[in-house]
Amino acid sequence: MIRILGIDPGSRFTGFGVIESDGKKSVYITSGFIRVTGETWAERLGVIFEGITELVETHQPDEMSIEKVFMHRNADSALKLGQARGAAICAVITNEVPVHEYSPAEIKQSVVGKGNAGKEQVQHMVRVLLNLPGNPQEDAADALAAALCHGNTRHTVNYMKASMQAQLEKNADRT
Repeated sequence: MIRILGIDPGSRFTGFGVIESDGKKSVYITSGFIRVTGETWAERLGVIFEGITELVETHQPDEMSIEKVFMHRNADSALKLGQARGAAICAVITNEVPVHEYSPAEIKQSVVGKGNAGKEQVQHMVRVLLNLPGNPQEDAADALAAALCHGNTRHTVNYMKASMQAQLEKNADRT
């Protein structure tokens, strides 16, 4: 099993979730959110960086999964989201944790089964998949969904690599 830190970056709240996964089974470790405070935007980005750094030091993840930036309606919001992502990514990269990025639709598809799922559906499926007693807070649920998405994707990619390697070896034995 690998330990995965999922991040849902935000300018007011940055959600986090830590799971252990082998791709078939996932185990909940912790989740929550970092309340992003500060008088200037630079201070707020520092809060994200420090909060994620503390999570990495405390929970020692093997890999990190984060939502890609998407453009909805407001360019300013997308830019702030991108900067929040950057602060989170820098925090894990400085601790030599590999980063994996997924679109919101990929995350929802992996966890709920459809890429346009609503927040409530994501919360419900995260609760079910991780056997939680109740729905996690919205930002934490999104972060846990990112971690679950990576656990599932990682398992599938590794399975495909092993299958291809076995086929190559089988073909080499024939020659």
